[in-house]
Amino acid sequence: MAEIHDATLKPGKVELVEPWMARQRWYAAKGRVPVLRKLWSWRLDDPDGEVGIETLVLVDEGGPEPVVYQVPLTYRGAPLDGAQHALVGTMHHSVLGPRWVYDGPHDPVYAAQLLALVLEQAVPQAGGESDTAEPDVVPRRHPSWRGETTLRSSKVLSGEQSNTSIVFDCLDDSGAPKPFICKVFRMLQSGENPDVTVQGALSEAGSTRVPTMVGTVSAAWPAVAEGDEPSRGHLAFAQEFFPGTEDAWRVALRAVGAREDFDESARQLGAATAEVHARLAEILPTEPASPETIASVAAGMRARYVAAASEVPALAAHEHRIADVVDRAVNASWPALQRIHGDYHLGQVLKVDGRGWVLLDFEGEPLRPLSERMRPDLAVRDIAGMLRSFDYAAGSWEHSHPGGSARAWAESAQRAFLDGYAEWSGRDPRADAALLTAFQLDKALYEVVYEARNRPTWLTIPTAAVNRLLDDARKDLT
Repeated sequence: MAEIHDATLKPGKVELVEPWMARQRWYAAKGRVPVLRKLWSWRLDDPDGEVGIETLVLVDEGGPEPVVYQVPLTYRGAPLDGAQHALVGTMHHSVLGPRWVYDGPHDPVYAAQLLALVLEQAVPQAGGESDTAEPDVVPRRHPSWRGETTLRSSKVLSGEQSNTSIVFDCLDDSGAPKPFICKVFRMLQSGENPDVTVQGALSEAGSTRVPTMVGTVSAAWPAVAEGDEPSRGHLAFAQEFFPGTEDAWRVALRAVGAREDFDESARQLGAATAEVHARLAEILPTEPASPETIASVAAGMRARYVAAASEVPALAAHEHRIADVVDRAVNASWPALQRIHGDYHLGQVLKVDGRGWVLLDFEGEPLRPLSERMRPDLAVRDIAGMLRSFDYAAGSWEHSHPGGSARAWAESAQRAFLDGYAEWSGRDPRADAALLTAFQLDKALYEVVYEARNRPTWLTIPTAAVNRLLDDARKDLT
């Protein structure tokens, strides 16, 4: 058990973390330094007693709304070789002397103890008392993950925007490779994360279209506002990992560039998507689309148009046509609402040998409130998201090859995807044309706002899509 000293730290932990957090990809308020307040902390023990392991739960109060973050840290008496990129900073501990502070997921000692915790082989410790277990941190090993697991090494997956994932190179009890990946949620919200509940439900139902679950860590932490109920949610989520596989975005980009036919892959992806939607409707609750729900979805679409037009004023010329698309969706026949992926695109799918297409990351759009991401939705939202992703693959190639066109490739892949979905489900999404067009247009308007703010040279991809979708909607009426 780690001993917690009554010591003075210079600088303090929060003071050290603030400027470092501002530079992290997962920090939501880009362009400013956070204003942090510590809500709570808990610890893990290093079996060798050399490295301090502490997870801070901090609230950023520098923006219009408070945001809660999880920041795992390790404290070392000497620099960690090869980890300069993960150094948060240095501090002086009045008892232990100089301390080098690292972002926990990059430290092999933290990674090993997180793995042990997920597998229920470690006991979480209180942040402020020595030799005291922390009951508010609850690990749960998934019953489908059986046998022994031996850790060989770990590394952090690069490129993530909103979380941090650790890839564990492990062996099972027969000595065979058994890698998995653990997602450490950075932005914490009260409630069950859909990545855990939705993907977990599919895994428990025996679906091979998602990775097998390994385990989770959840916790209760103090409320941001005094007098409110404590928050409870997921801190980490571990699942099966497929090394050496490529996501569908990279496969599709290569196909576009080589002018290779992608139709069969798209058709199989459509069938896999329909299979997942059908299984989710079986194992998780569904509900009819009420007038209130329809009105709420339509209001969101109209709000996205307003946001897009504020970024690209030329879109105001389409105001009436966009309003007409939304109105037709409101007056269409809506199927039952169900749990869906929520942020579906080619980057969320892997082609796995022996399994076919495997879907990942059921977290939904990370910046949406968790309460919204947990609600049932229309399956057509996922379908529209994937159709837009095919268009983006073509658009990205066109962006790097001025004067070239990949429209035929995109349209063929989109048709094949819809054909595959229809063949598996027995219902063609194109039969709900008003809904399918409206949700594609809604996604394109969301993309307009994103590109205008983050990647303006790509703005022509979604604006061109808005024009095409409006033209297609006009054709549907003639």
